[in-house]
Amino acid sequence: MHTPFGPQLIGQTEKNLNAILNAILGDRLTEPQWVILRLAHLLEQQITSGDELAREVADRARFRDADELVRGLTAAGWLDHGRLTDNGRRLVSEIQAQTTERAAPIWADLPPDDVAAATRVLNEVLKRAREVLA
Repeated sequence: MHTPFGPQLIGQTEKNLNAILNAILGDRLTEPQWVILRLAHLLEQQITSGDELAREVADRARFRDADELVRGLTAAGWLDHGRLTDNGRRLVSEIQAQTTERAAPIWADLPPDDVAAATRVLNEVLKRAREVLA
């Protein structure tokens, strides 16, 4: 079945990719915890506190409980002052490697021009959605 471009297609894609991610995460982390660790990794040079990370998470991922989630990851030893600990870095690397391996068939052989077009369109959709929420 072909689903036309729009919220349903994006939602179904997200749900299926999240199912793969959740299988990889197992009982190690929840999806929101993983998102926070990934953001901590991506923003590592910019983040100086747990509060700052929580603000970024709330803005980017729309998690209402971002403060609580960051505190929990800090208590678990994955974060310190909003930055990944050595244990956090190892966990992120391990999960990223497993995700890359598991998802490789999804992304393999996609035409580069199609990937570039999808990237442009989805970034524009994201920008517009953020404007609507502002």
